[in-house]
Amino acid sequence: MVSLLDAIRDHAARTPEATALRAPGRTIGYRQLDTWIDRLAHLLTAHGSGPERVCALALEPGPESVVAVAAVLRAQGAFLTLDVTQPPPRLAAMVRSGGATVLITRSAVRERTGLTVDGPVIDLDDVAEPDGPGGWGPAGATPVGSGRQLAYVSHTSGSTGTPNAVLIERAGLDSYLGFHRPGLRPGPRHRGAPGRTPRLRRLHPRQTFAPLVAGGTVVLAERGTLLRADSFAETLRREGVNTLLSVTPSFLTFLAQQDLAGEHLGGLRLVVTSGESLLPFLRSGARPPAARQPGQTSTAPTECTMTATRHAVPPPSRTPPATWSGQPIDGMTVRLTGPGGDEVPPGGTGEIVLGGIGVARGYLGRPGLTADRFRPDPGGPPGARAYPHRRPGIGPVRTGVLEYLGRSDRQVKIRGYRVDPAEIEASCSATPGSPAPW
Repeated sequence: MVSLLDAIRDHAARTPEATALRAPGRTIGYRQLDTWIDRLAHLLTAHGSGPERVCALALEPGPESVVAVAAVLRAQGAFLTLDVTQPPPRLAAMVRSGGATVLITRSAVRERTGLTVDGPVIDLDDVAEPDGPGGWGPAGATPVGSGRQLAYVSHTSGSTGTPNAVLIERAGLDSYLGFHRPGLRPGPRHRGAPGRTPRLRRLHPRQTFAPLVAGGTVVLAERGTLLRADSFAETLRREGVNTLLSVTPSFLTFLAQQDLAGEHLGGLRLVVTSGESLLPFLRSGARPPAARQPGQTSTAPTECTMTATRHAVPPPSRTPPATWSGQPIDGMTVRLTGPGGDEVPPGGTGEIVLGGIGVARGYLGRPGLTADRFRPDPGGPPGARAYPHRRPGIGPVRTGVLEYLGRSDRQVKIRGYRVDPAEIEASCSATPGSPAPW
């Protein structure tokens, strides 16, 4: 299994001048990217970063946020990316619940959010430019981390009103990114761009690092460009983007219905959707024009390293129900279980239970919730645990393909954003003078 850091270093040695990142007014090659990562990793190590130590990243999206994530991993730490447009109290809650003891930020962001940690704060405004004299510290070899080490912390809504910090290990992240590599046409011909998702304002490994593992180019656009379908589509055409790794079906519909959709989207070769049902998009007849490969839809629970199953959507004439979740990706398993925990026969309906290398370690500081949500995996090695998807989801298996029928909890999706009514109720109840929500 090739890790993200090994892949970037390999590309830096083989194709040092190939473009890794493109941002407005800026192009970064693989050799430059790898050097920046090394130098910031050296600085992080000097500030005490290391195994099981969480580093919060409060940065505007851009090249330095990509470098920061990779540098934290190279320093053997774990990253926690933050959407700096969120309300300061919520950001502070995520930093606390995520156990962050190191913070990387900029002065303007820190002043606006008031973020702090019980440990060192690295303000990138206080250090020299990474490619300037002195830089972020000397480049050099760093020790290789274990697959069982913590890779990152990501939050998912909780019914108590407090976001739950999910712990993902390195082996799960590397396996997930490695799964994408064969389908991304390794080499500089591949260009990917972030899609419009609930994670739009913070860096997301699927959108950003899968292309880098494949040796492609990540196109980083400004936030205003990403928020508008017309400017987003024009960016795809201008930058020659051929892959979208995370876009909601509703936004994809807006893209495909633009006046110049054929011109702007004609270069797309692979589109991966998630976050909501694909059915409205397919019914609209708005399949991306000139797509040379089938689109794909995926299920992506936070507790299972972003994606656990994927389904290739065939041409419209053979389009199956858009609720199909497909088959497990490499390293993951799917079982359907009945009320007693026994597997249901093919074609039956049951709870979707996910297992494999991508299953999270659990929730930080919440052993009771971890024990309740993560159950022993009878099909895995000793000590392995499985996660009941969407707690629980239900669906039958037909010819080896999983169909997702719905969920039994109260969570809903609004334009691809996951909303937990219980979290809203808890927040309202905590406001002085607010009536109880029931």
